[in-house]
Amino acid sequence: MSDSLLAVHDLKVHFPVGGGLFGARAFVKAVDGVSFDIRRGSTFGIVGESGSGKSTTALAVMRLVPITAGQVHLGAADIGALQGEALRRERRRFQMVFQDPYASLNPRKRAGDAVLDALNLMEVGAPAERPAQAERLFTQTGLKAEQMQLFPHQFSGGQRQRIVLARALAARPELVVCDEPVSALDVAIQAQMLNLMLKLQREFGLTYLFISHDLGVVRHMCDEVAVMYLGRIVEQASRESLFERPLHPYTRALWSAAPSFDPGARSRAHRIRLQGDPPSPRNIPPGCRFAGRCPHAQDACRSAEPELRAVGPEHWVACHRVDDAGEARYG
Repeated sequence: MSDSLLAVHDLKVHFPVGGGLFGARAFVKAVDGVSFDIRRGSTFGIVGESGSGKSTTALAVMRLVPITAGQVHLGAADIGALQGEALRRERRRFQMVFQDPYASLNPRKRAGDAVLDALNLMEVGAPAERPAQAERLFTQTGLKAEQMQLFPHQFSGGQRQRIVLARALAARPELVVCDEPVSALDVAIQAQMLNLMLKLQREFGLTYLFISHDLGVVRHMCDEVAVMYLGRIVEQASRESLFERPLHPYTRALWSAAPSFDPGARSRAHRIRLQGDPPSPRNIPPGCRFAGRCPHAQDACRSAEPELRAVGPEHWVACHRVDDAGEARYG
């Protein structure tokens, strides 16, 4: 059996915009050639600014937005190409936890029914056993069985996210895609949820695709991390390598803006302040997509787009200013 559970190759998600009867149609290139593998039982994180394409990548993996090009394999199944009933049958293998737990739940349904409905929809176990399975999922996610009769508005935000997590686990998935799953929660509740997710990962043998803008959360949760900018991965490495030795100027700017994830991080006095805004995803300039904001860009950076290449064990970077030995040739 392959060690890889999810394999994404050259994934593209382009949204058509504008263009009428006589106008030319343009495209927003939200995801524009993303590739990565996730090992079974591990957590793969994607970080980046708003608009980098990280959430769209997650939605494409879940088949919740149309895939323009590329392949998405879950084990041997080409889930990027499946349609209709074939896709529905595979869905029990991959589930999602969204950012807003309240919006993810039907306010008119009791919490226990949200989990029971998932068991019924995915036809998990014998029908007579499903109420007990729903109760067991409630307790495994830190809720009480008697709370199954309550409605979503009667729970706190952290409790609602536990319900959503229990519902996702009802299908007994192999992969759980988490899109900013704790960003709407208080810091103390965030820590509880993250530790619960790690505990459930060990118990259920789960694999996580974890989307977040919070570097502290990513460092706590993820085994491998990819940094996205304007629809592409600009750096990818193991957690230890990426946090100890970020190479891409964009990654270094992100790290410097959030030193709180590491007590020994550089001070605010050494923060890298980027100038300007990212280019429009409708009109991506030639060369490196970060060149217009990079303090180290040279002429070559503005003419040729760098490829994501290996520069060390478990470390890849797309930057002309980083050599093949992983040495940053800038200030």
